Amino acid sequence: MKPSPSLRFAGLTCAALAVVACGDSSGTPMPKAPPPEPLTAEQISLALAALPAPYNEADYENGRRAFARCRACHTVTEGGPNMTGPNLWGVFGRPAGQHEGYNYSKALQAADFTWDGEQLDQWLANPRTFLPGNKMNFAGMPGDQDRRDLIAWLKIETSPR
Repeated sequence: MKPSPSLRFAGLTCAALAVVACGDSSGTPMPKAPPPEPLTAEQISLALAALPAPYNEADYENGRRAFARCRACHTVTEGGPNMTGPNLWGVFGRPAGQHEGYNYSKALQAADFTWDGEQLDQWLANPRTFLPGNKMNFAGMPGDQDRRDLIAWLKIETSPR
C-alpha cells in the first residue's frame, strides 16, 4: 500500500524539522556558546562602581537572589532563548516591545519608551498599573531596595563584558 501524498508530505515535513532542530542542513548539531565565566568579586565591585546612582550602591548578591523570581520566565544570556517572557540580554536601551522572536502584548508593542533603570523600576513595582494591558503575569516587587539591586544586577549581567 502506497502512502497518500498528504502522509508523504507530513513525513518529509517532520524530517526537515528534525534536521533544522538539530543543527545545520548536514545534520551536525550546532554548538552552543559556553556560558560566561562568573565575575570575580573585584569585577563586580568595579562594575557596580561604574553604574549611575543609585545603582552604584546596590547589593549585587541581593539582585541575583531577586532575579530568582524572574528566572522561570526570562533568560539573561547573550543569544539566550525567549521563554514565557523575552530574553533580557541587552534590555537597557532597547525600545519597549521590541525583541526579535518574542510575541509581545499589544500594549507593549504600542509603548513609546526605551528601557532604562527608571522605566524598569516602575515596571517591576507593578507591571499592571505601569502599562495596563500587558501580559506579564507578575504581581510586582514592592521593595525599593530589591528593585534597585535587581536592576543593578541586570545592568551588569545583560550587558557585554
